[in-house]
Amino acid sequence: MKLNELRDRGGATKSRKRIGRGIGSGTGKTGGCGVKGQKSRSGVSLNGFEGGQMPIYRRLPKRGFKNFFSKAYNEVSLGRIQLAVDVGKLDIKKSVDVVTLKEAGIIRRVKDGVRLLSDGEFKAKITFNVSGASAMARKKIEKVGGQVNLCKATQ
Repeated sequence: MKLNELRDRGGATKSRKRIGRGIGSGTGKTGGCGVKGQKSRSGVSLNGFEGGQMPIYRRLPKRGFKNFFSKAYNEVSLGRIQLAVDVGKLDIKKSVDVVTLKEAGIIRRVKDGVRLLSDGEFKAKITFNVSGASAMARKKIEKVGGQVNLCKATQ
């Protein structure tokens, strides 16, 4: 193989749409801009402008807020954990935390921590190191001899 023989795979690059190249091209004449008027010209920025009238985004009151201290947890049901144990993705001898759940493929990405929910059957005796667990999930885990240790989120 030589440098002049290197090529992208078929379909890897797509040529841009060339507009305004005659009526026969399908994108000619007005070039996708409609007909006449300010918006068919270049250099237009009319976002929210209402011709001198007070724009709607200033007429309406502000609403709500974003809580910067809120946490986004990975919510994992006990049923999914039991399924992973049955398949052999989780080792019940080791304690389960965010990293082991990610390696097992139960959660996709590590957020601010893991919260256990009680959905599904649960039979495995496991120690969990998680950010939170519902009261029902805790009951189910302790019923089969497991343990829930609450810890801060790790990232």
